[in-house]
Amino acid sequence: MKIAAFKEGDPQEKRISLIPASVKKLTGIGIGVNLPSNFGETLGIKDDEFISAGASIFGDEKEMVEVSDFAIRIKAPKEGDIKNLSTGTIHSSFLDPFNNPKLLDYFNEQKVSSISLEMIPRTTLAQKMDFLSSQANLAGYVAVVNAASRLNKIFPMLMTAAGTISPSRVFIIGAGVAGLQAIATAKRLGARVEAFDTRPVVEEQVQSLGAKFIKIDMGDTGQTSGGYAKELTQDQLELQKQAMAKCCANADVVITTAQLFGRPAPRIVTDEMISQMKPGSVIVDLAVESGGNVEGSKVGEDVICHGVTILGGANFAGEVAVHASQMFSNNIVNLVESYWDKDQSKFNLDLNDEIVKGCLMTHEGNIVNEMYKNIVGGA
Repeated sequence: MKIAAFKEGDPQEKRISLIPASVKKLTGIGIGVNLPSNFGETLGIKDDEFISAGASIFGDEKEMVEVSDFAIRIKAPKEGDIKNLSTGTIHSSFLDPFNNPKLLDYFNEQKVSSISLEMIPRTTLAQKMDFLSSQANLAGYVAVVNAASRLNKIFPMLMTAAGTISPSRVFIIGAGVAGLQAIATAKRLGARVEAFDTRPVVEEQVQSLGAKFIKIDMGDTGQTSGGYAKELTQDQLELQKQAMAKCCANADVVITTAQLFGRPAPRIVTDEMISQMKPGSVIVDLAVESGGNVEGSKVGEDVICHGVTILGGANFAGEVAVHASQMFSNNIVNLVESYWDKDQSKFNLDLNDEIVKGCLMTHEGNIVNEMYKNIVGGA
């Protein structure tokens, strides 16, 4: 089997899907790796480093595709990228299938088996190939660093001869992977941190990181079997907003991370809540690409509203591209190794395997993902 890793089509994307160390691991177990020339240029990695690790470099991407069985990217491909793939190829990347259903049609037309990396189940067995978590972890870190750089205050308390400076207050909404990393980073910088999540089960994790968990009585909430937050009713959302308005008003920094799997992100921070915050405060909306938690936030843009700076957190993991690429690349190796059949020299796409069933979207011209079919529909 030969794997082809492609350059990302977005000129702003600096991450790459395979680093030389991972190429060496793949070639070491008998898998060929094909790469386009200058594949690692965004990270300053020369072709020679990939060649030394065992990769083959192609100047013609079409030729590379023709001799490859497994295609990998980070971001979703474009229609033309899919139409270049041969029938029977396996394609793996973030696909955002609920917002990009047309992509699945293109995969079916080519009879390409598509794996949506964000659909990999968040289970203990799949943890080593949890692409969402590895990238969200970094996004949570970058969100805090960016907020600190834009805030007109410092985070830690200082006791000096000129007086005492109180620590900044940070309020984090959503205590998933990104939220927990944001809590840990803000605490390391010396801030006073509060956090809220609709899942009471995460209270202990929040407290273990030194933050205060804000409790809001909204009745039955909880999480799905996959570890995602359940969608709230309108009454529950209203109770949440009323309680969080005070937390936001007292905060110097608010970071929102709340997302719903397969649905638009819930609108949590309203214009009215922003108007009650102190001028100079900062909000980071990490859910902006899936609809946004914050009213007025824009993808990849800074917005000033009532004197508050709102950062639209588009691809925050890409801002630390070296480590983001390292983690993504390790996830790829773990995914491939888990289903690598050495005797037959192929990726064993076991349709009865729970992880494969969770992330495989199309196969042999059909939509096969049951979750997707239940939510969106499909043949």
